Amino acid sequence: MKALHPLEIVVRTAETGSLTATARALGLTPAAASAALKRLETELGARLFVRSTRHLRLSPQGEQFLPQAQQMLALWATAQQSAQGQAALGGLLQLSMPSDLGRNVLLPWLDEFLQQHPQLSLRLQLGDRLADVYRQPVDLAIRYGTPADSSLVALPLLPDNRRVLCAAPAYLARHGTPQTPAELVEHVCLSYMLADSQHQQWSFVRDGQQQSVTLSNRRMADDGDVVRRWALAGVGIAYKSMLDVADDLIAGRLLPLCPQWQGEAAPLWLICADRRASGVLAQALRAFLQSRLQARWLETQRVLDDAVSAGRGLH
Repeated sequence: MKALHPLEIVVRTAETGSLTATARALGLTPAAASAALKRLETELGARLFVRSTRHLRLSPQGEQFLPQAQQMLALWATAQQSAQGQAALGGLLQLSMPSDLGRNVLLPWLDEFLQQHPQLSLRLQLGDRLADVYRQPVDLAIRYGTPADSSLVALPLLPDNRRVLCAAPAYLARHGTPQTPAELVEHVCLSYMLADSQHQQWSFVRDGQQQSVTLSNRRMADDGDVVRRWALAGVGIAYKSMLDVADDLIAGRLLPLCPQWQGEAAPLWLICADRRASGVLAQALRAFLQSRLQARWLETQRVLDDAVSAGRGLH
């Protein structure tokens, strides 16, 4: 529907950072896509993107508008199915996702999604080891990090997500607060393992300069939820995906450390084996999750911005 093209332009450009790539995906010329975006901004009376010579990024107004745009597109997809006499979403959805993110963030949202689609059944696979979507009974997988297998279809859910350094107030009261990543070697750090490989090198960026710290961690687990629980218990410092600890940061159960140092990228993707799996159900689930993930990310980002403003970790 042409009336929704501007919304789709906003959503896709927010994902890719490129209006040219968006135009190509939608079968438009770059000039047409740019004109449609400008008309929408004029109608809204707000600039949705901050433009530079190399890329676009969402403005503060654009960050507020994006979840609503995603929801409107999802509603249109549902309305289109109904108008065309298509059956409601149904059947069995076999979904794989990380343990921590699944249990503590996505599970209640999936309950809501199932309530919206009563003919749909869910088989959930929780675990931090990467599911083999070719051999295992998995339709879709939610995973952090760009998949190494280029033959997989990877649909972005939250490309701007990053890791954040955090600890419980009780731990900091006993051991003090590290002011720079280099000071982590003096603290109890909680290590995550994947396929027996420990994530012992933590990297950060500040003012374009990268700093990596190699740690000899006393506590290690191959389950991200265990690492989070250790951090909440006050036994050490964790380096987690911001999404995994969003509620804890917002509630103050965990505090962000060294907030002026940006953590490693941890983009979140919806992955499937081929284009057939990226059909109506995948797109409906993607739109549903995107709006909620983006809102949670923005709320957590404000917590980190407040930490920087308050001067925690300014050294």
